[in-house]
Amino acid sequence: MKERLRIAVIGYGTAGQAVSILLTRDGHEVEIFERVPTPGPVGAGFLLQPSGLQVLWQMGLLDSVRAHAAPVHRLYGDTPCERAVMDMRYDGLDARLHGLGMQRGALFSLLDEARAGAGQLHAGVSIAAVDAEQGRLRDRDGRMHGPFDLVVAADGAASTLRGTIAGGAGLDRVYPWGALWCLLPAEDWPHVRELRQRYVAARKMIGLLPVGTRPGDDTPRLSFFWSLPRADFERWQADGMAPWLDELHALWPQASARFAHLRDAGQMARAVYRDAVMTRWHQGRMVLAGDAAHAMSPQLGQGVNMALLDALALRDAVRTHGGGAEALQAYQAQRRAHVAVYQRWSRWLTPLFQSDRDAWAKARDVLLGPMGRLPGGRGHMLRVLSGTQHGWFGALALDRAFVDALATAAETPRINAITANA
Repeated sequence: MKERLRIAVIGYGTAGQAVSILLTRDGHEVEIFERVPTPGPVGAGFLLQPSGLQVLWQMGLLDSVRAHAAPVHRLYGDTPCERAVMDMRYDGLDARLHGLGMQRGALFSLLDEARAGAGQLHAGVSIAAVDAEQGRLRDRDGRMHGPFDLVVAADGAASTLRGTIAGGAGLDRVYPWGALWCLLPAEDWPHVRELRQRYVAARKMIGLLPVGTRPGDDTPRLSFFWSLPRADFERWQADGMAPWLDELHALWPQASARFAHLRDAGQMARAVYRDAVMTRWHQGRMVLAGDAAHAMSPQLGQGVNMALLDALALRDAVRTHGGGAEALQAYQAQRRAHVAVYQRWSRWLTPLFQSDRDAWAKARDVLLGPMGRLPGGRGHMLRVLSGTQHGWFGALALDRAFVDALATAAETPRINAITANA
């Protein structure tokens, strides 16, 4: 560290938590501003990819995460007639790699614990404006905060602060499709190491992802989601649960036992997605991180992983260059080179899985499987899946010690199970 900086972090989601941990560990004075009076997780579950897991390993948190997460080795999607559309396995890239399905509540709690009270958390303080040149913040009650040497805006996909960066927004729009989601008990679900999805053209998509447990709740759970146009949210609720549940059971009878836990519309939360592409990520003393910098649809499941990578890259840039423009330029250059290909792929893939374009869905069903079996196509698809695609032709390096640690963590539960059954 070249100097001790006074840093403001706006938002206490994954990006804000990770940035706060890494920068306070480097000795910087960090203040965190979160608009919610009682900060907590938003969302059911997600898939941690090797790219994001490597960051958690570098933070010393891999074992803590692994204690609650569910190993995921395969992503499989089919139609109601059980015709495979997608079948991707991490061992096609490296036999030691896999993802980890995790509840948002679990990761939030573990990151909050890892912060260990370092940095001052201002809960219930909503930042309305940032003076990027002076590093000053104004909250919605008119109070001023700062000045800060660095302001990290990590206020999520619906960021109200990214507009502070003059001429930075290349694209910022809400997707017409969203999702309903909740957590369900895993019980005797047989696919405990797989993300399972079922498609009806691109109009309907159902998914079940094993997401393990969370602190204070040892019940293994699945993250359930149902794709739905945003315009249909109210109609879905007005129609009542019965016709929807009948449809669910008809489309995926193999999962009927899981759907028996769906009894009330109040169980289901609504998710809305944005596509935000920033041509610039920083101005003056302010810089964007996480979804505030690069929101995208969830088709590639990279949001949390990208947020963790942003946090590490920003920490490294500040270590190398201090808190000035040179550090922010280096951070932007590194992260945009990785993020750009994911934003494009996400934008292109979304109509294949969430749209009214039946012809596109038919092409997906016919071509996606064979493309994944081609040597060149398979490698590219697996790198995109694992979060390790860098640009169109490069690859994000994974540390050999991390890969070994991930493989060891995956092996431990299997050894314990063998011992218990001996």
